[in-house]
Amino acid sequence: MFWSWLHALLFLAVVGYALSLFCRAVYHRCLYMMLGQPADKPFDWKMRTRELVAQAFGHTKLLKDRKSGIMHLVIFYGFIILQFGALDLIYMGFTGGRHLPIPGYPAFALTQEITVMLVLLATGYAAYRRYGEKLKRLKKGWKPAIVLFFISGLMLSVLLSLGFVRVWLGEGASAYAPFSSLIAAVFGGLPAGAAKALFFVAWWAHLIILLSFLVYIPQSKHFHILAAPVNIFLRRREPVGRLRKLDLEDEEAESFGAGRIEDFTRKQMLDFYACVECGRCTNVCPASNTGKALSPMHLIVKLRDHLTEKGAAVTSRSPWQPAFAFPAGGGAHAVTAAETAAPDWRPDNGITDIGPTLAWQKAAWQPAAKKAPQELQLIGDVMTEDEIWACTTCRNCEDQCPVGNEHVDKIVDLRRYLVLMEGSVPHEGQRAMQNIERQGNPWGLSRSDRGKWTGDIDGIPVPTVRENPGFEVLFFVGSMGSYDNRTRKVSRALVRLLNEAGVSFAILGNEERNSGDTPRRMGNEMLFQQLCAENIGTFNKYGVKKIVTACPHTFNTLKNEYPEFGLEGVEVIHHTQLLAELVRGGKLKPVNEMNERITYHDSCYLGRYNGVYEAPRDILRAIRGVELVEMERSRENGMCCGAGGGMMWMEETAGKRVNTARTEQALETKPTMIGSACPYCLTMLEDGTKQKEVEERVKTLDVAEILARAVLGGTAAAVSAVREPITEREA
Repeated sequence: MFWSWLHALLFLAVVGYALSLFCRAVYHRCLYMMLGQPADKPFDWKMRTRELVAQAFGHTKLLKDRKSGIMHLVIFYGFIILQFGALDLIYMGFTGGRHLPIPGYPAFALTQEITVMLVLLATGYAAYRRYGEKLKRLKKGWKPAIVLFFISGLMLSVLLSLGFVRVWLGEGASAYAPFSSLIAAVFGGLPAGAAKALFFVAWWAHLIILLSFLVYIPQSKHFHILAAPVNIFLRRREPVGRLRKLDLEDEEAESFGAGRIEDFTRKQMLDFYACVECGRCTNVCPASNTGKALSPMHLIVKLRDHLTEKGAAVTSRSPWQPAFAFPAGGGAHAVTAAETAAPDWRPDNGITDIGPTLAWQKAAWQPAAKKAPQELQLIGDVMTEDEIWACTTCRNCEDQCPVGNEHVDKIVDLRRYLVLMEGSVPHEGQRAMQNIERQGNPWGLSRSDRGKWTGDIDGIPVPTVRENPGFEVLFFVGSMGSYDNRTRKVSRALVRLLNEAGVSFAILGNEERNSGDTPRRMGNEMLFQQLCAENIGTFNKYGVKKIVTACPHTFNTLKNEYPEFGLEGVEVIHHTQLLAELVRGGKLKPVNEMNERITYHDSCYLGRYNGVYEAPRDILRAIRGVELVEMERSRENGMCCGAGGGMMWMEETAGKRVNTARTEQALETKPTMIGSACPYCLTMLEDGTKQKEVEERVKTLDVAEILARAVLGGTAAAVSAVREPITEREA
């Protein structure tokens, strides 16, 4: 009786102590997140619950990498199933080895043992992927292996407990308990007393490992087990990638953007703790893949570390439990090594390689010498400006993240602080924004020249809204389509097609303003809101109801961001959507055969931001003689051309040019033509073919240009893949 009571008291004491440590660790991290800004948004409970169920229980994002997705699925559901076995095992420890009175217990026992073995196999595969296959995106070292030891220890302790209890109670071998029966056979010569003692050793080992794992979870990346479901449930539901509106009229605002960790919202901070450190985001990032300093995974991890360290200092609540087991005080982490050097990119790195960026991040993120967390600058000590300005805002990181993290909004918030509060922008980007502010376009060309591209389109009139007040569709040309000589050809091709299809359209001409996408992604919210207000005012003035544009960046901005600033009742479509509809309806007939092998490049702002993947492909499929071939990275996982996020107007000084890497990926399909549906992509890919010296045999055209050739034949002879240089005056 004494030993029974002692056993029970020890059990309660150990469990109670572990639960108290776990709760304190979670509570303290919640306190740190409360330092952030509130971000209350109304939301639809049913819709969010459906998505949570799909992602958490269906592993929809995790299964994008099928191998690791299946591995995680086995471990995830294995742990759920084994919780019932854990209760049974605890019951055995207090009832002399008797199991729970479960109907059909033999089948239950078989399910438990099979599940244990499956989890062990999945754990072994996880170890192989990290340390055998050595996937670059996965961190190495002893820390990532801790959880593998925890899971393996739990599984082995379960089997040993079940095996020793069979020896203790003298149970024979059973087909319903194959693995524990095997263990019992190995130790069958032990006396009952010894088997009982070994059972309790294994039983207590299982309990201690389980509780240690519980305490470890919130103090490691495995906090995602708790944070990720909440993060997925609370994630923003507005159009993906829509940036947070800044109230620039708020007189009480001390600053704009994120200059301190506390400037992020609590939801953004939840992202930090939801991170799994799986590296999927970095694995697809165009900056990380071409030797830039930015790694989306390390962005989140560094912000998380800084929040934890500063939160502990501000609240005087230790993040580490038990606190006595960790050194008190100490400094903080910062970019202290290689902080001015770029990743070491070499010519033999191949088309893409995340290795140099990961090596730079590992060397750079170190304990700061004699610096308290409160003394660190968010921009400079935690995130370098090189990292902040390397992002193309392509959202491939967010699309791949299995826990719903959003990286782009944090980078833009950091840019906002740099631009609005410190006036710090790379020189080329500053010049582009000044030109947009003064003349409404990034080159600084005259506002009055915006409509000059309409001068020579085989006599086809291009009416303005004043000249055709009864227009059905407003063609929002954009700065690239109005000023860039290469993109003007796309504008003219689209006009020819609209004229051929009998579409009543008009343009704003010199009344059109830059959409504001570039200033907003570069952090100049003030300029964006000014341009936005001017364009909306013009739309309202002329009663615009439907807009078509050939630029995905403009398309996304007008469709998804302008409504928050007052644009109502206006349908915004991309030119590929309109053209695909006209082809389906028979208003455009691609009668001319084109014997071309075409690979289509997905624009990030058309695809990942707006889900338009089929319209451009439908157009190409409708053309006789076209062989459509896909790149290895296409559709949702298509790699960025390198121009988004303002990078179109800035020079790449580190590693390999992103457009070169993307062009090389396109050339792997051995195309005769590269198709695109974005003026930025068209420019970057055409420059890439010139750099690779294949421009004579591999043409780069917009989908509208390709369709114009198929529909109009000789009448579209002016549509060419040769890019006219900007004139000396324009330069």
